[in-house]
Amino acid sequence: MTMVPDEATAIANELYRYAELVDAGRFDEVGELMEHCTFRYGPDGVDGPSGARAIEASYRDTVITYADGTPRTRHITANPIIELDGDTARVRSVYTVFQQAPDSGTETIISGRYHDTLRRIDGRWRFVERCFLVDLVGDLSRHLRFKLP
Repeated sequence: MTMVPDEATAIANELYRYAELVDAGRFDEVGELMEHCTFRYGPDGVDGPSGARAIEASYRDTVITYADGTPRTRHITANPIIELDGDTARVRSVYTVFQQAPDSGTETIISGRYHDTLRRIDGRWRFVERCFLVDLVGDLSRHLRFKLP
């Protein structure tokens, strides 16, 4: 029997799918998941990449991967607050990223918030905007190819 998720579960599953794909190093699928999305950064919403190809390229260009093809991370997305308005959902959630790079222990490397807007497109909830807000920063030197401002 196939179970049809309720709206909140379907939306939360999109949040969790993003984390699963990033942790697996499947950046092409991250791009596909975010094909309708524009990324924004910080409280001022500075423009980032938009669309599948640009988002995939940004992950390939900025995230360090290891011999197993993954960034050796675990993204935990929690506490989603989902506000529905017809075919639009606004979602606030928190994220924490753990990493165990080769020859190191498991570390918490960053934590912050996502402010997302999703729309129902062709019957499926799709990201149309994701704003990344950073609250706590650890050692990102084995995760990102750039330094956060």
